[in-house]
Amino acid sequence: MAETTPNVQERIDRLIRDINRHNYQYYMLDNPTISDYDFDQLLQELIDLEAAHPELRRPDSPTQRVGGEVTKRFETVEHLHPMQSLGNTYSQGDLIEFDRRVRELLAVTPEYVCELKYDGVAISLIYENGTLVRAVTRGDGTRGDVVTANVRTIRTIPLQLQGDFPPLLEVRGEIIMPFSSFEQLNAEREEIGEPPFANPRNAASGSLKLQDSAEVAKRGLDFKLYFALGEQLPCSNHFDRLLKLHEWGFRKPDVMEKVGDLNGIYDFLNTWDEKRKALPYPIDGVVIKVNDFDQQRQVGATAKSPRWAIAYKFKAERVSTKLLSVDFQVGRTGIVTPVANLSPVSLAGTVVKRATLNNGDFMAEMDIREGDSLFVEKGGEIIPKIVGVDLKKRNPDAQRVPFVTHCPVCGAELQRAEGEAGVFCPNADHCAPQIKGRLEHFIARKAMNIDSLGEGKIDMLYANGLVKNIADLYSLTYEQLFGLEKVIEDDNGKTKTISFREKTVQNILSGIEASKQVPFERVLFALGIRFVGEVTAKKLARHFETMDAVANAPAEELTAVEDVGERVAESIIAYFNDTENLGILMRLRDAGLQFELNKEENLPVSQTLAGKSIVVSGVFSIPRDTVKELVEKHGGKNVSSISKNTAFVLAGEKMGPEKRKKAESLGIPIVSEEEFRTMIGE
Repeated sequence: MAETTPNVQERIDRLIRDINRHNYQYYMLDNPTISDYDFDQLLQELIDLEAAHPELRRPDSPTQRVGGEVTKRFETVEHLHPMQSLGNTYSQGDLIEFDRRVRELLAVTPEYVCELKYDGVAISLIYENGTLVRAVTRGDGTRGDVVTANVRTIRTIPLQLQGDFPPLLEVRGEIIMPFSSFEQLNAEREEIGEPPFANPRNAASGSLKLQDSAEVAKRGLDFKLYFALGEQLPCSNHFDRLLKLHEWGFRKPDVMEKVGDLNGIYDFLNTWDEKRKALPYPIDGVVIKVNDFDQQRQVGATAKSPRWAIAYKFKAERVSTKLLSVDFQVGRTGIVTPVANLSPVSLAGTVVKRATLNNGDFMAEMDIREGDSLFVEKGGEIIPKIVGVDLKKRNPDAQRVPFVTHCPVCGAELQRAEGEAGVFCPNADHCAPQIKGRLEHFIARKAMNIDSLGEGKIDMLYANGLVKNIADLYSLTYEQLFGLEKVIEDDNGKTKTISFREKTVQNILSGIEASKQVPFERVLFALGIRFVGEVTAKKLARHFETMDAVANAPAEELTAVEDVGERVAESIIAYFNDTENLGILMRLRDAGLQFELNKEENLPVSQTLAGKSIVVSGVFSIPRDTVKELVEKHGGKNVSSISKNTAFVLAGEKMGPEKRKKAESLGIPIVSEEEFRTMIGE
């Protein structure tokens, strides 16, 4: 017998309380009280209940952290209180002047709080009755962009407060990207031929403005609080108030210290100028604040900045080192990247021997010449970055380092696509690093997930002539693999032999065979079509349903898919127009790979909307992707633009005004979420 709605509501409420409590223990206290498996079981139960009873889904449900909401345009709103910027300094003399001015205005000795200055994106979080209702970027300090759907995906931001919280609370902090997330994101971008982000701050900022919150959820963003505002808040000083926020559900600041004078400030600065090198996230200085709120009000503020706080920024560590040579590396998509080989030098705790020179335009702009000494910094404290030439050390007869005109590996003449800074090798099918790069991409975890293979084994297979393209993997035999050997040398000059024995060969062949069950959307991603990442591949697969449909789609139909622009469409068309690619696809099909969506998983619940093209616009009580899935499950077809063939527009709150105007002009019905639910029998 099915559970009644009251019983389901009671169970959902209990699951939300339990999961939120476990999240708090894990993310805020670093003290998990449940195994990952048991936690996943609770979360899956909640997901299933909400899917069966979407009308009972709550905005503070932990399932909302996975994203799914798509925002084409970010609303701009006025801040409840202006978000002023801090005065910055690199000089201890300015700190002395700051302290002198504060003491004169107060006529007493103040207590200061020293905190880390996080290098990310400032955010304002608004809580009403304990529920996160709005997240707004700093913008110009007076108005900012609403990015609530994206911020909800960050697990260190509570969706629901606990304890004796006030009815209205504004919490301010910084959205940051930890170094581990930054490295993973850049590796994925390079995989699909996109330029890497320069530093974690840019990556965090770009992530907050993504249109698809499900993609934001994958970016590994974090939140660091630094201030709270509201009426009748407890605590008379900043330090205690941040501790109070911890009681309400936020993570405590990792570093926060009360000091009584300039010597205490200097000790804090000196400590963290050194210790920052070991932090797992980027900081670029220290913030010093008057602790007492009454004293803050007495000291006051200018139109732009508070007088009671100042930011001391660390100087970026910079060294000069000699350029030994320049290598030109060829990536999976054929892009040729110049890399400087440098005389080894210690920088920010690591030894730097190499740094990217980005592209030919960068080399020309820097006027890099043979034998130059280059200034190197660590971009975002992680990636060595060339920032200039030490002209005092330049040989006056030094010649410019030329950019190669032909592929350094296969010799093909390089080409440059219109509107792009990079040049590429067009010999995609016969250029070794491109071939091996595509093979490595194909077997990756998010693609075909053939974990029994790896970069080293792919290199062995290629070197022995056993694989020249991804389809060759499915022709490998036990006899070909058994006994393959490779001699490698470690950093100490010692050699060892890697050999394919029986167990290794069986694991490889079993992994290849298992990959034939990988779903269509991951097969499409695994092909390595330039600019087609994991999310885009999934949207293409769901829209077209078969490989043949994707291959035969004209540009206008491709660009109708969400997130597919002209550049992506051109790349897809070029891939499927290549005769060698078509031959590879035929072999993959014959090998048994999934070239269409699993029909059983996508069977409609009803035919209520059969034959109807529906435009979904606005914000709903459930994620917009879930709304679109409901359209499809009841036989309808999601389309992105309104035309005379549109059956109706399913409109949530904040429906786009242009869409509304066009629908009204064409006489297209506008259906509310409630009307839609009635229509499909919910």
